This record gives sequence, C-alpha cells and structure tokens, in this order.
Amino acid sequence: MPKCKLCKVKFTPKYFNQKYCMDEIECIKAFNESVKELRSKQIQKAKVKEKKELKEKLMTKSDYMNIAQKVFNTFIRIRDKGKPCISCNAINYTSSCGHYYSSGNHKNLTFNEDNCHAQCWYNCNSNLSGNLIEYRKGLIVRIGLQRLENLDNIAKVERKYSIDELKEIIKTYKAKIKELEK
Repeated sequence: MPKCKLCKVKFTPKYFNQKYCMDEIECIKAFNESVKELRSKQIQKAKVKEKKELKEKLMTKSDYMNIAQKVFNTFIRIRDKGKPCISCNAINYTSSCGHYYSSGNHKNLTFNEDNCHAQCWYNCNSNLSGNLIEYRKGLIVRIGLQRLENLDNIAKVERKYSIDELKEIIKTYKAKIKELEK
C-alpha cells in the first residue's frame, strides 16, 4: 500500500500511479495542483515540439548544407585528434578540417573522408591556403596512392545534394561522433 505524498497516511489507490489519498481536502488540492503542473509541462513540451517542427519546415537546402558541413568537420577533427597536421606534421596545433579538394569547388568531395583531414588552422589551412603540395604528400602517406588517384577521379564529377541526403549525412556523422566519443 502506498503512502499519501502529502499526509503520509497509507491508502488503497483507486487509480494507476495514484500518489495522494484523496481523503483530506489538502490532499485533493495537492492532487489537483500536480495535475495542473503535469498538464502545463505537457503543453510546454508540445509547444517546443511544434516550434522545432516549424523551424525545420523553414530551413533551406543551404541551411542543411551548413549544418552537415559543421557536423562532418567536427567528426574529422575528432577522428584525427592526436595525429599530426596532414601538411606540415605539426603536433600541438589548433585543428581545422582541411579539404584537399575545396568544398566550394568540389561539392561531390565535401563529405568524402579521404579528402578531409585535420590540419593546423592558422598556418596551413589559413595562411598557406591549405598547403596543398605538402597536403598531397601527406595524403599519399595516410591513404595511399591508389585512394588518392581515386579521389582525383571523383573530383572531376559534379554533384548536388538533396535535402534528404543532407539530413542523412547529418544523422550519419552525428552517430559516428557519438561512437568516437565513447
């Protein structure tokens, strides 16, 4: 037999998960307040859900592309954490996701894991615009000549992503990030 949450008297519940005895006026008032509070929380959750759905409906393909890019870049930085910069072999550096083939000109390689590696942000990625000659040498060491040649061939193909594809990329790389962080 449960105890009343307010008066602490044991009672026989009439309803599933009943927490108040409903014998005293104070207990009934407390029960009514708990119901109001529960309804208020449910309404708040519904409003948050509705707002999220509305926001999602207003998102453009460009918005999804930006989110996918951020999630993917985060994955690359986590994947390559502790590895030296792909271009200059620096060890202690602020990493960024360096693309061998730029994501602006080669959309088909934007989310290709062979095309992207951790790179020192300030020196190689920013000041030296990717330090591509050294990047290529680093790619040969990391992924091998065969995969690099495959990357060169893929770079010649044009690609446009749909919103559904971008949503799937976001979902995939969020799951991969979760797996790496375990």
